[in-house]
Amino acid sequence: MISIRHLRKEYENVTPLKDVNADIKKGEVISIIGPSGTGKSTFLRCINMLEKPTSGEISIDGELITDPKCKVHLLRRKMGMVFQSFNLFGHMNVAENIMFGPVELLGLTRQKAYGKAMDLLRMVGLADKALNFPDELSGGQKQRVAIARTLAMDPEIVLFDEPTSALDPTMVGEVLTVIKNLAGQGLTMMIVTHEMKFARDVSTRVFYMDQGEIYEEGPPEQIFDNPQKESTRRFIRRLKVFEEHIASRDFDFIGINSRIEEFGRHQMLSQKMINSIQLVFEEVCVNNLLPAFSDGFAMDLVVECGGNEDLVSIKVKYSGDWFNPFDKMDDLSLMLIKGISDSYEHEAIKDGCFTNLIEVRLS
Repeated sequence: MISIRHLRKEYENVTPLKDVNADIKKGEVISIIGPSGTGKSTFLRCINMLEKPTSGEISIDGELITDPKCKVHLLRRKMGMVFQSFNLFGHMNVAENIMFGPVELLGLTRQKAYGKAMDLLRMVGLADKALNFPDELSGGQKQRVAIARTLAMDPEIVLFDEPTSALDPTMVGEVLTVIKNLAGQGLTMMIVTHEMKFARDVSTRVFYMDQGEIYEEGPPEQIFDNPQKESTRRFIRRLKVFEEHIASRDFDFIGINSRIEEFGRHQMLSQKMINSIQLVFEEVCVNNLLPAFSDGFAMDLVVECGGNEDLVSIKVKYSGDWFNPFDKMDDLSLMLIKGISDSYEHEAIKDGCFTNLIEVRLS
């Protein structure tokens, strides 16, 4: 139903979309997730041509909407959009907000449009608010009215741009419930959201966007339980990451230790956990790996923390032939590592110039 090829959007100082490619089938529910500033909302706004792409092609039902000759206003009738900020007309009551599009654009009589508005308001649980004005509603109620207004145009595609981001947390659930109900009605839906459980429950597919492109996509079970790419995994698990690259024997040991301390305090780790991270760094990297390296080595230290002390891991990637420092450690070093860790392991990898990986999981 929707085909996107090499979509790019540039502004003067930033390029939010670099090369986006996707195919969306009729009836699919696509959740779009990813860090802030990675082009998710721009992606939706390009699909309905609220933003004109810099380059690339978008086709809907086989019609190229990026063609200058395309009558975009006609295509928009089959595509509705729900915004973060509701965008209701303040001078109209709730029913009039919903009736406006069907009367002005579809040519319905006011009587038929009113009947349709009431049906939709019943569907979103707000029939008793038909004569209220938007400023008399809560944020969650406004967003439900905005959804009803979009549905009044009988769209085949509905785009949701972070529909709960402007809401008080107590109101998020009522809006997500309405969207969940819509997901079972055969509409093609694309939803930019930060609600991970919702994305998992409602989607047929999930797009993880990063660095101006769809970095990884797949069914919810894959994206949330078994992501294939490192950035996706870190985002899904909400991991905070500390990284250092070491390529010289004369590296600043004191500086790295200090930065580990600062990272740990920022993540509210206990001093015991911070000390354990520093101990692994010293025993594995300094006392056992560095003496074994010849000139031209490269080593990356990566500490990942999921916001609680059950999820702290230390990874060390290093170049060179197979070398497992745990086999070469003296008894005291190995006893120290065993004493503070849940597990430790070494494996061979192929990742650019790196051929070895150590991971220590801390308890």
